[in-house]
Amino acid sequence: MPTESTHSHSHRVGLFVTCLVDLFRPNVGFAAIKLLEKAGCQVEVPTAQTCCGQPAYNNGDLANSRAIAKQVIDTFEEFDYIVAPSGSCAGMLKQHYPQLFPSELRWQTKAQAFANRCYELVSFLTDVCGMTEVEAQFEQTVTYHDACSGLRELGIEAQPRQLLNSVQGLKLTEMKETNVCCGFGGTFCVKYPDISARMVSDKVDNIQATKAEVLLSPDMGCLLNIAGRLKRLKSPVKVYHIAEVLAEMATVPAIGEGKKIA
Repeated sequence: MPTESTHSHSHRVGLFVTCLVDLFRPNVGFAAIKLLEKAGCQVEVPTAQTCCGQPAYNNGDLANSRAIAKQVIDTFEEFDYIVAPSGSCAGMLKQHYPQLFPSELRWQTKAQAFANRCYELVSFLTDVCGMTEVEAQFEQTVTYHDACSGLRELGIEAQPRQLLNSVQGLKLTEMKETNVCCGFGGTFCVKYPDISARMVSDKVDNIQATKAEVLLSPDMGCLLNIAGRLKRLKSPVKVYHIAEVLAEMATVPAIGEGKKIA
């Protein structure tokens, strides 16, 4: 089975790093670059990139959402593809940008052309680059949380499992209700903290019931939320982004285990 891309043309990929990866988990960005280069892509990280605008959009601030979207679209205009290691950011770029400009035809056209080139990392590796397996080793039992945006907006479900099942030594044990929200939901957890806390508690119960040593997910928001809850419960379960395991870069402390930020 070919692990590298079978396409002769090298895709020029702009990596959309995402705020949470940039601020909390740069290792995920480096893992994404490693995986994309293994798939035969030429990867660049435009320094002018900012937030995708999702927090503003979710709170009804369309003026700022449009301003942010225009800046992002212009920043990534020259790339064949735009890839993000997060389903929620990729969902914003792909599904919601084209809806932002109902009265600006030029920008609507640009936003649609941009959206057509946007992908979440794991689905890009499998669906576009044809990657069926990775050369990685991870001797742990893991369970996998389907992040809402990637699952519901982009249909990402089989792809991560296919690649995880190719990792040597990795045993995937599915949890109950793997597709149920962890309660983070961007600003939802700030507006409805009690509901959010209950949702993440239910999620953690399901994780612990699998007896898995490691929780994986493709979205930093979910991972930070769940890691925080696991830590408060003094659970031994370690938390990593799926890219870190696929790229054999889960060698740094797990999410939520790093140095305390004062």
